[in-house]
Order: sequence, then structure tokens, then C-alpha cells
Amino acid sequence: MPFSVKHRPLHRWRSILPWLVGALPIACGLLVMHLQATRELQSRSEASAQRVASQIERILDNASRAARVLLPLAGQPCEDEKLALREQVTRRAFVRSTNLEYRGELYCSSLFGPYSEPVNGHDYFKGVLWLMDGNSVTPGHPLLVYRITEGDRGAISTVDGDHLIDALHLLDEDDHLSLQVGPHWMSQDGKVRTGTPPPAELAATSVTSSYYPFTIQGGYEQGKVGKLMRSEYPVLFALMVVLGAMAAVTCYWQLRRASSPRVELQRALEAGEFIPYFQPVVRQGDYRWSGVEVLMRWQHPREGLVSPDLFIPYAEHSGQIVPMTRQLIARTAEVLAPHADLMDDNFHVAFNITADHCQDMALLDDCRTFLAAFPEGRVLLTLELTERKLINATEATHALFAGLHELGVMIALDDFGTGQSSLAYLRQFQVDYLKIDQSFVSMIGGDALSLHILDSIIELSSKLGLGIVAEGVENEAQRDYLNRHNVDFQQGYLFARPMSAEAFIQALKAQDLVQVANH
Repeated sequence: MPFSVKHRPLHRWRSILPWLVGALPIACGLLVMHLQATRELQSRSEASAQRVASQIERILDNASRAARVLLPLAGQPCEDEKLALREQVTRRAFVRSTNLEYRGELYCSSLFGPYSEPVNGHDYFKGVLWLMDGNSVTPGHPLLVYRITEGDRGAISTVDGDHLIDALHLLDEDDHLSLQVGPHWMSQDGKVRTGTPPPAELAATSVTSSYYPFTIQGGYEQGKVGKLMRSEYPVLFALMVVLGAMAAVTCYWQLRRASSPRVELQRALEAGEFIPYFQPVVRQGDYRWSGVEVLMRWQHPREGLVSPDLFIPYAEHSGQIVPMTRQLIARTAEVLAPHADLMDDNFHVAFNITADHCQDMALLDDCRTFLAAFPEGRVLLTLELTERKLINATEATHALFAGLHELGVMIALDDFGTGQSSLAYLRQFQVDYLKIDQSFVSMIGGDALSLHILDSIIELSSKLGLGIVAEGVENEAQRDYLNRHNVDFQQGYLFARPMSAEAFIQALKAQDLVQVANH
């Protein structure tokens, strides 16, 4: 802005911003979903480890009951008690074998009957459990051995590792669980290792049994979070995408709205960025400044002085030209009124108005306020009708023009001869001046047909008793031709270019000094 692409980085930023705004709800949603999934996995991991620990406690309860029933039999002859050992294996679902120990020797087994093997109490963690990597019967197959002692007597029951493996696979197949008994641990693959199991990458948890000396370690691999989000949060993710899309569209719409010509013009109007520029009009004969056309310029805070061709059409299309002109008239009065003594009487001050102004009776009040700022008779206010929009001859328009003439305001047709409605305006409205378009003036000394049209306009104005102003005078040949044909006023670069208020006031002072010196 304004209405031009000068700031490419800003333009790119505005193109990127809706994508960023749209991505924000999705990113926040994904973050919340990730945190929720992480918490959910932590909760699941703890629950899984607790349930597996409870299952293994249930298994060991079977082994413990078998051992406690057999403990009083320890020290009795094996032949007498081996049936009792086998009965406990049969009655206890998870017990694989039972054994009797006396004075540090395993002497009776449910598998072999009489048997002799030394018992090392240090093999049992806290004297109770021993996680074995198999025995002579099933080498390489895990076993969990439960031992209870009382004096010289002891009873041992063995749990098959398959029950332990089933327990570790009891819940989520992605949950990595392991059983730790003292210096030994077993993973879900059934292999018994020595040392400490590696902690899980995600949601690591540890549950120690309150009844038996073992610990369950649990957790998940890192990719489990994404897997959980994809499987359980698809609706929530779809909602985040919809919200992101809505946010992006809203941001895009707001940026378009904020960067629209209408909004930018309104901002500039409220900031007072529309300022008057002045192009003098000279009278016939001595070419002394007899008036000025006030032109609207936009002093943009970043772009500097903006060409009216860029914003006037937008202002007229949106209807904002009316408040912009009202502000321009008021600002011109503030600038010129303190220097009214530098102007000749009936100093012409002209403003451009469009069809929108002609339907607004507030223009009459604006003109009255403007004239009141100057001494009576010092300023002759002129309104120049432009033809960019067709002026409808309504009752309001006629009432407005009647009020303006009563106030002493002059009406001029701008760029006469180039629009389709110029002659119609002459018939419908009470016009005081015609302004010859510079396209005809530029043909002086050249195109004979344009000269005939120019002469016809001058003759028409004379017959109708209208004043005439020629604009776009750029050389002395044009000046002299217009002077010979009794054109009342001339305007163009030959005399002065549009200038700021400060420059215009200084030029008025200089002209006044020259006049005083000549007298």
C-alpha cells in the first residue's frame, strides 16, 4: 500500500501469515494431543505393570500355598511323602514341581522322587525367590523358584516360565515389560539375563510387589505416542485441521480487509494525511496570480507523497471522497486564512467535486464555513465539477446548487470538451466557468482540428456569458494564443507547478513584494 506493491517483504509476510495462523491451532492441538498421549501412556504403563505384578503375585500365591502345605513334611522319608508332593502339583494350576529340603539338601522331588542336590540359600533373592535360566530337565527355559524354610526344614515349589511369559504379554502388545528378581531379570522373549533391565524410552515405570521380592519394569518405545495419536485421536486431529483452516481463512480475510483501499483510505483520513497542494491560476493580461486550484495529495507515512491517480478513483468509487474533500476544505481554510492579506480581492480558490458531493447538502455548510474564515469579498470560492461519475439532476442537486449560488460560490465545468455530459451539464445546471482541458491546449500550434474545437469552446463560452479557464499551459506560444482569444484565466506549468502550502505562502509573499516594488 497504498494501492501499489512496493514492500515485497511485507507482501510476502502477509502471504505467509495466514498459513502460520492456520498452522497454530494444528500445532497447539498436536502439542496438547502429544502431551495427552504421553500422559495416557504413562497411566497405561503403570496400570499394565501393576496388573502384571498382580498376576505374578497370584501365580506365586499358588507356589506359596503348595510350599507351606509341604513344609511340615520336610525331614520325612521321601517314599512316604512323594505322593503328597505330586498332589500339590496336580492341585495348583501354576506349580510345575515341588521339592522338600532338609539340612541344606534337596532330597525329595515331585518329578524324581528321592533325589539329592545341595541347596545354596544365596541363590534365592532374600532367601525366597530365584529366577533361573532353566535346570537339568529344561535347560534354557526360565523357571521361578519359591522357597520357604523353618529351621532345618524347607519346601520349594517351581513355576514354569511360560506362565511368566504369558503374564508379561497379558496386556498391550506394545508395552515392554520385564520381571526383575534380585540380580536376574527376564524380558518378554523369555530369556533370563543378569543385571538391570534397560529403562523404557517412554513412560518408564516400575512396580515392586508388596508380598514377594520381585519388580515389574514397564514402558514403551518412542514411536508409541504417534501410534496412539493416529489410532485414538483422528477425530480430534480432524477438528484441529478444521479450526486451523478456519483461522487461516479468517486471518486471510482480515488481512485483505485491513489492506483494502477503503480501510487504508479511512486510516489516512483519520490520521489527517490528505493535505492541500496549490496550483496558481493567472489572469489575462498581466498574468498575475488571481486564484489557485486546491489539489488533494496524500502524505503517506511510509510512501511519502502519493500520486492522486492512485487513490482518487478508489475514493470516488467508495464514496470516501466526500469526507476527504470536507477535510481538505477545512485544512485549506486553516492554511490560507492567516495570510488573507497577501491575496487580491475576489481571489479564486477552487476545489474539485464529484457526483457524490452533489447529493450531499453538507457541502453547503462546508462552503459557508470556509468563506467565513476570510474577510468578506477576499475569496471567491469555486467548485469544479468532474465527470468521472455522472451527476444526476435531482431535486437535491438543484437545491444544493441554488444554495451555493446564493452563497456566492461559483460552479465550473472541469475538463470541458472531453466528457460525454459536459453539454448536458450546461443545460441542466447554472454554470459560471468552463475549464478547457489541457489536451486541446497542447494542440496549439499543431493540430488544426483541435484548434477549431478550442476556438469553438471559447466562442461558446462568450455567447453563454461564461468565464473560461485554460489548463495545461506549458509554453509561451500557448499563453499568447489564449491571451489573443480573450481567455480569462490560464493555469499550467509555465506559470507554476502544484506546490505545498508552505511554498505557496512564500510565493504569495514574494509576489506581493514585487508588486510593492513596482509601485
